[in-house]
Amino acid sequence: MFGDYVLKATSAIYDERILFIDDDNLDEKTHYSEDFSTHGYEVVRYQDDLSFRIKYAEKLDEGKLIVIAHSDDYVPYDIQSKLRTYRLSLSDLFPALNVEVLRERSQLDFDLLCLAYSRNFEQLNRRKQTEEFLTRTAYGKDNVAEYLQNQMLVLKSKVRMAKKYSDWFDIAEMKASVDVLAAKYGIDIDTSTMNAPFKDYILTQFGKLSSEITRESPVLVSRAMEYMSDWSDKFVIIVMDGMSEFDWKILSTSFDGIEYRQVAAFAMIPTTTSISRQCLLSNKYPVQLIEPWKQSKEKAEFIACAKNLGYSDGQIGYARGYDAEFSSVVRCAAVIINDIDDMVHGQQQGRLGMYHDVSLLAAQKKLATTVKRFQNSGYDVYISADHGNTNCVGLGRLMGTGMEVETKSHRMVVLQDFADKDKLIRQYGLIEYPKFYMDKKYDYLICDTGESFDAKGETVMTHGGISIDEVVVPFIEIKAV
Repeated sequence: MFGDYVLKATSAIYDERILFIDDDNLDEKTHYSEDFSTHGYEVVRYQDDLSFRIKYAEKLDEGKLIVIAHSDDYVPYDIQSKLRTYRLSLSDLFPALNVEVLRERSQLDFDLLCLAYSRNFEQLNRRKQTEEFLTRTAYGKDNVAEYLQNQMLVLKSKVRMAKKYSDWFDIAEMKASVDVLAAKYGIDIDTSTMNAPFKDYILTQFGKLSSEITRESPVLVSRAMEYMSDWSDKFVIIVMDGMSEFDWKILSTSFDGIEYRQVAAFAMIPTTTSISRQCLLSNKYPVQLIEPWKQSKEKAEFIACAKNLGYSDGQIGYARGYDAEFSSVVRCAAVIINDIDDMVHGQQQGRLGMYHDVSLLAAQKKLATTVKRFQNSGYDVYISADHGNTNCVGLGRLMGTGMEVETKSHRMVVLQDFADKDKLIRQYGLIEYPKFYMDKKYDYLICDTGESFDAKGETVMTHGGISIDEVVVPFIEIKAV
């Protein structure tokens, strides 16, 4: 929404080659340039005269180009003359408000601000007036509810148009933002309708994702180790067990002063810890794992993977918890943190309970502190998850069927004896998973959206299935200081 506001406020959409003087670093905070990218603009962050001329001189005469710079950047006249210049500052975009108050709000929600400001016709330049406008109007429940309704319309449109895996990454992140605001303000918004088309995508396209190669993300978590090794000389991967996009939206509020790049990846299916985390740390697919249903080989799988990537024994580190530390020679490390997954499996209040519990964890800033410590030690830091989590209602416990697996997830069953498969599918409305990347000698049945093999009627938070909240996980990249 902020990107749309910039488009309207500047009339920039009518120009093909644009120079934005962004002294308030609004693109870093709002990513408004992404909205221009969807309109066909190539976005360039200006560094210096020579670099710009080498890469983009030809595009000053043709094509759609946006250059983002600051007032103290030297942009020669011949370059400026071919660009339409707009100043993007808080004072230019919100002239009726007190700019100092806006700058002091580190977690300012620009989307809510834009929606409320578009209906404001008063001068509110005094500090108290702006503070009251933010508290009562921009962050008022009525404004939030209207914003969420607008976002749901956008989300439904994105779902209808979704074709590529990257479309679903975008949808998952936007859905998480809606879910977090809805939980925070106690607004009833149902985003679960996104799961039916996502399920269709997974059942037909998930098996093809191993051929996708991109600089943006590893696509599948089973390619995370290879990806990180390619792009970092010295790195640590922090695996937040069970962290969904919803949970990351809350945790990221504690990352003031930490610059990060956020993309996403697909967890491996079934989205159990033993399968997906071992795949993340081993660079393997589930069928290649030594013990796919147990975690006893996790560390060994990670070390073997690191060695295959060229690291020696002394350069490999594996630890658990926020206080993890490694010697100066370690160049490839993994840290496992279980807080989120513990909250999930002990959760009594569903998504609302997760919002409050994760908000408390964010306020403690333990993850942010750990990240800064590793940054200062020269590590590129990656944060991701083995799987997400979702809200479910129990169908009843499934006993004595399939093979026994060491997992707290009650969203799937693995069958050795095929005789009961059709009966189980009919009885519980289960989904037969097409065995992508799995051992073909077993059958895999997964509960439908919002259902699990827990006590009948019991409401739980869990994982193991193929909902968008379980499958699409954050993948965060933070460069060393």
